[in-house]
Amino acid sequence: MAFFHLHRQEDEGDLGETIAANLLRQKGYTIVEQNLKVNAKEIDIIATNDEYIVFCEVKTRTSTFAGNPEQFVNKDKQRNMIFAANAYIKHVGEKRSPRFDVIGVLLNKQTGDIQEINHIEDAFFPSVRTVHSSSYSGRYKWHSKSVWKTKR
Repeated sequence: MAFFHLHRQEDEGDLGETIAANLLRQKGYTIVEQNLKVNAKEIDIIATNDEYIVFCEVKTRTSTFAGNPEQFVNKDKQRNMIFAANAYIKHVGEKRSPRFDVIGVLLNKQTGDIQEINHIEDAFFPSVRTVHSSSYSGRYKWHSKSVWKTKR
């Protein structure tokens, strides 16, 4: 008997992000932010350890028919994550080295049970000038609930 049924893609994504955050905690990371938005750009999880600030994209699927979940982080998503990470780093004055990870979560569609989790550390590498650079000009204003919007 199924105790959990995934009704919407949002349910699937929320469950995947919860699973990913728990995985990071088990690995010794501290979750700093979840679902941070900078304008229309989002980072699913921001976590830290002694060495890194990790910007993590979580992809959740119930099938590998079109590919593994982590294969769906394209160049546009990477560029958006780098943009949001830049703004966040500048806003909080972060000094740790940034790292961009991807966590793929494969769920059973009927039960919501975890079938597979794949955590890819250093999933992509932005150019050196993209992160910790002067490209962030302070145009973003901090808002509650981890949402930043452009100053007008």
